Amino acid sequence: MDTVIHNPTDGVYAATGDYVHALEVRNPARMLFVAGTMGLDAKGVAGTGLDHQLELVWSNLRTILAAAGMTVDNIVRLTSYLRDPAYAEANGAARVKALGDRRIPTTAIVVQTLAEDWLIELEIIAVA
Repeated sequence: MDTVIHNPTDGVYAATGDYVHALEVRNPARMLFVAGTMGLDAKGVAGTGLDHQLELVWSNLRTILAAAGMTVDNIVRLTSYLRDPAYAEANGAARVKALGDRRIPTTAIVVQTLAEDWLIELEIIAVA
């Protein structure tokens, strides 16, 4: 898989250091669309607090990706659904920690979740 970052600087606002405006994927052999994944443990119980849920959601994503023979290095798009706008900074830090130096297009949306104890939900697209 070849990727090309597109971060224009003329005619559009600048991307911050933790994401890119666009990521072109050339010749992917496979695409994986992952449903919204939450910070729940294997029994379906929400983690205690935001930090715990962020740890769980990234662990869950790594497990789902592994089932498809992929890793977080295959993620090319991420949408975060946050219960509270105050969660944005911690969510961004967890994303940067999970992806290392890789930057991808991301969007964060503040929503009312289906269950009161669900604080974060992540949806990704991965390619190989």
